[in-house]
Amino acid sequence: MPPLASTVWSPPLPPVARGGLALPRVGIAGISIESSTFSPHVSGWEAFTLRRGADLRARYPFLAAGTERGAAADWLPFLHGRSLPGGAVDPEVYRSMRDEIVELIRAEVSARGPLDGFYLDIHGAMSVVGATDAEGDLAAAVREALGPDTLVSASMDLHGNVSAELSRAVDLLTCYRMAPHEDEANTRERAVHHLLERLRGPHGADPAGRRPWQAWVQVPVLLPGEKTSTRLEPAKSLYDRLPAVEAKDGVLDAAVWIGYAWADEPRCQAAVVVTGDDPDLAAAEARALAEAFWAARDGFEFVAPTGTFGECLDLALARPHDAPRPFVVSDSGDNPTAGGAGDVSWSLGALLDDARFAADDGPTVIHASVFDPAAVEAAVRAGVGGRVDVEVGGHVDGRARGPVQIDGEVFSITPGDADAGTVVVVRRGGVHAIVTERRKPYHHLHDFTRLGLDPHGADVVVVKIGYLEPELYDLAADWRLALTPGGVDQDLLRLGHHRIERPMYPFDPDMPDPDLRPVLRRRGEPERRG
Repeated sequence: MPPLASTVWSPPLPPVARGGLALPRVGIAGISIESSTFSPHVSGWEAFTLRRGADLRARYPFLAAGTERGAAADWLPFLHGRSLPGGAVDPEVYRSMRDEIVELIRAEVSARGPLDGFYLDIHGAMSVVGATDAEGDLAAAVREALGPDTLVSASMDLHGNVSAELSRAVDLLTCYRMAPHEDEANTRERAVHHLLERLRGPHGADPAGRRPWQAWVQVPVLLPGEKTSTRLEPAKSLYDRLPAVEAKDGVLDAAVWIGYAWADEPRCQAAVVVTGDDPDLAAAEARALAEAFWAARDGFEFVAPTGTFGECLDLALARPHDAPRPFVVSDSGDNPTAGGAGDVSWSLGALLDDARFAADDGPTVIHASVFDPAAVEAAVRAGVGGRVDVEVGGHVDGRARGPVQIDGEVFSITPGDADAGTVVVVRRGGVHAIVTERRKPYHHLHDFTRLGLDPHGADVVVVKIGYLEPELYDLAADWRLALTPGGVDQDLLRLGHHRIERPMYPFDPDMPDPDLRPVLRRRGEPERRG
């Protein structure tokens, strides 16, 4: 099935109503990372790109000068930290970013009074070493610094987690509706639009009156993202329901979170949040969505046929010589975009051990990738055309296999990659091994072609990924999802979760039906079951 085209969501803002705010003061901040507690990798300062001031505002094209939303508020961009997915965050790094955000808010409040609104830009699956609910902690710290009257809107990845603590700290909460995430930027715009809509509305100047109701319910299901693509059923039908719910009078937004499967924390499970001014309607719609999710729990399948790594290679090489190329294999267990360490050497070692790829004139395979700065340095010293005999990978996550030895020719050296630093390709026989200075996912054709590689001409392309991103999907003549080991192993039952709430599907397949009545929340009022 071809990838879905993202529908651009950009309705005009409503006019400022009597009692609304024409130019509210709105802060922006957040921390965004998806991090696996099953990966030994620790995400430090080197993992994060920090944006402040004008640089942060430029992250949101819909807030550019001259745009409707850009002119609709006095924007105060404080700090945003963004990282590629990885292991849990170093606690000192997290605390430093959180505390800077808090201090910047406090300084603004002290100088000019409370903010009217705040946009919290997060991922939702950040794990911090020694903590169990990083986004809940961040949101609570931001709320304490802002005070009770500021209206807070947050946007998230649908593979994030929505704890009760996070829900209580924010007023408006939404997430992506597409996986792959073609609507990522659009979701941020929707979160900001809803915030401005409330502040410009008839109760915009009234801190209590502008707060909506939230109907929040967790669904005790934990699934890997590769089983929940919105291209396929049942996720497609579940997410297709959301615009119709959102369009109802009394509802502002409807969102469904799959949750994040590769962290072992009590908050990790699916969730539904419906926000609006009609609490009974929000509760009814949230419960209906939660029940639909629960009823479909057995129907979620992987996005492609699966197999062991060896089975996938056998299938790729058994095709006729004149069959279209390439055959793409997802090395899913060490997917950096889900939180894998990125240096698991297991699949590269399997390719180097496979006699079918030993000859220079035999089948060819591209392996993307392993990060190993020492191996890159050795290849740079040898130069293009030189030979190296180096150990690669397995230094951070060597549980499945330690470093593998590769004796081969330096095929290319490409410095200056924004994510990977210097990238080298080492060729041994038909194996073209991409080795990077820093962690990098390979999603685009230019990621390969700028290294001198032609993925269209390879027999096999092995990529550390789960479901294929659009360009790789179009590239593949055929593909399989290999169930390989690593920090984001697709087989959740062999990972060893022990801190998640139980019972939970699929860990407890015979569990009774859960209570899916939502909790109704509006800050300043008692919580109640819907």
